[in-house]
Amino acid sequence: MITLQDCQQRDASDPLRSLRDLFSLPPGLIYLDGNSLGAMPKSAAARAAQVVTQEWGQDLIQSWNKAGWFDLPQRLGNRIAPLIGAGQDQVVATDSTSINLYKVLSAAITIAKQDAPLRRVLLSERSNFPTDLYIAEGLCQAQGFTLKLVEPEEIAAALDSDLAVLMLTHVNYRTGAMHDMASVTAAAHAAGALMVWDLAHSAGAVPVDLLGAGADFAVGCGYKYLNGGPGAPAFLWVNPLHTERFWQPLSGWWGHAAPFAFTPDYQPAPGVTRYLCGTQPVVSLSLLACGLDGFAAAEPLGGMAALRAKSLALTDLFIALVEQRCEGYGLGLATPREHAKRGSQVCLTREHGQGAFAIVQALIARGVVGDFRAGDGATHKDILRFGFTPLYIGFEEVWNAVEHLYQVLANGEWQRPEFKQQQAVT
Repeated sequence: MITLQDCQQRDASDPLRSLRDLFSLPPGLIYLDGNSLGAMPKSAAARAAQVVTQEWGQDLIQSWNKAGWFDLPQRLGNRIAPLIGAGQDQVVATDSTSINLYKVLSAAITIAKQDAPLRRVLLSERSNFPTDLYIAEGLCQAQGFTLKLVEPEEIAAALDSDLAVLMLTHVNYRTGAMHDMASVTAAAHAAGALMVWDLAHSAGAVPVDLLGAGADFAVGCGYKYLNGGPGAPAFLWVNPLHTERFWQPLSGWWGHAAPFAFTPDYQPAPGVTRYLCGTQPVVSLSLLACGLDGFAAAEPLGGMAALRAKSLALTDLFIALVEQRCEGYGLGLATPREHAKRGSQVCLTREHGQGAFAIVQALIARGVVGDFRAGDGATHKDILRFGFTPLYIGFEEVWNAVEHLYQVLANGEWQRPEFKQQQAVT
């Protein structure tokens, strides 16, 4: 039987507990939605003010040079690189995940058409994040490819001689299930296909080794576990084997070899810089830098390995407490129990139409913030989603979150009418 005192003792002995002080979180709030939007670093407000009032307000256009605005995408990319197992000068922070996916998928399709012109299938999971599927669908229509969607257990059988590109999200947004990046990439390559990974629910939460896995392309999100703020720039990585083979389709002036030469023809910049497009969002990039400071602070405490160990401990605890405290209330578990197959979130299930959305809203009213995802039609089970960011979540918070969940269920609190009204964002 796990007790509150057990959780308090774990907090007291947690070597990462000081990292929470880097973030601004409202008192009494248990924030379990960092897998959708990370918490604000305390340094972010002052940094935003500095960029706006001094660098923009006083130094104006000089700040492209004086404040180092111009090379922010590359400098931040080099800070993200160790978190995803990439090399220096292989990553840029820029644009959104959707736009970056369009760039790298376009590159992958172009390379595939050059190397294996008879292969015309782009394969992905049916439960992949929808924007990935939408981008892939549009590109397939434009390029004469077929988008094939399968269940996770069907991927291996679909790696056939028609396959050109395999596109997967490393950690599934609905379930928290994590692919074995190395083995899946190796299987794709053995079948003659290129491998594209979406790291939106991985970067900053689980160790990633793109170079070690031999992946071809990757994109990821800046506003989830990297804590870069709402709409923060995303990032992309290209294996050096492919970087010079293709200039990405959004060939804007920021990706030009000499943007301030103002030539009428496009000459791609060397390396991954060619994956930039237009003028960069300096304020947003500057705030992303504040989010990355948390990982710099974690490095002497064990870095990503220590963060991963704590993440698994937090999610193990949450699963155990839900099963200890909430048995008999119609909750199931969508997230794998096996550590190697789990990201940094826990997804509970409830039969469709049995109040999953209202339960989440009742928890939010109590100061426990998670989120809801509707049933996908295959299982007819709705998802109650809880993210555990080890930079700022503690073990006592996990205990208290489950206690609130028990109270919401035991008291029938979720049945109140105000918890059933959906807004635009769920």
